[in-house]
Amino acid sequence: MAASFSVNDPFLFYLAGAILLVVAIQSVVFLRRSWKRAKSLGLSSSTLWGVVKTSALFTIVPATSILVGVIALSRKLGVPLPWLRLSVIGAITYETPAAEAAARAMGASLSDTGVALTASQYGAIAWVMTLGIMGSLLFVPILSKKLLSGVKVMEGKDARWRDIFMASLFMGMLSAFLGMIFGGVSKGAPGWVPVCVMVVSALIMALMGVLIRVKKWDWLKDYALTISMVGAMAAAIPLTMLLGGH
Repeated sequence: MAASFSVNDPFLFYLAGAILLVVAIQSVVFLRRSWKRAKSLGLSSSTLWGVVKTSALFTIVPATSILVGVIALSRKLGVPLPWLRLSVIGAITYETPAAEAAARAMGASLSDTGVALTASQYGAIAWVMTLGIMGSLLFVPILSKKLLSGVKVMEGKDARWRDIFMASLFMGMLSAFLGMIFGGVSKGAPGWVPVCVMVVSALIMALMGVLIRVKKWDWLKDYALTISMVGAMAAAIPLTMLLGGH
């Protein structure tokens, strides 16, 4: 089985397509219910169609970053799994680290595209990516209300501690990502490729911020993330060649 396994096997496409079809049907059902509810509240059809067109327009461009994520992950994981994960509840900022951590635990690496994944490695990566993201579905409705209540109580006693607490949570999240980015610098020049890519991405995002603030290009807000991701990924190619990465 391991020898004949393919990350782009037709069965995986059928499986992912069936799940996405269910999600699409669910979206249509909720759209119809929302439309009926809006009509019962007195909103006109022209207003509702205007909302639909505006939402569609401002969804297509930001979704480009999702497409970029699918393309990036498909080099090692094939198309079906990234397509499924990033189309339903996944995010590139989670899927890539989760997949890489699972791959390394199974003796593989997402960056090594010369060696194909075995069925067991692929299965482990898929389970880690899926089970890991389920925590957000389970913990948010259970813990978010208590967490927000605690923050409000803290704010009532001392607003400074509230700010410190929220800043600490944010810095903890950044530290987790920075740990993965700087984790390979001890390996020499190739280990600095992720660091340089991060710097390029930050510089591009800073430039977007300057253009938005100085030039008043508010329309750029919907494109900034996509431009930053695509630009950094494009820069990764010459940086990898220059620093000798693989």
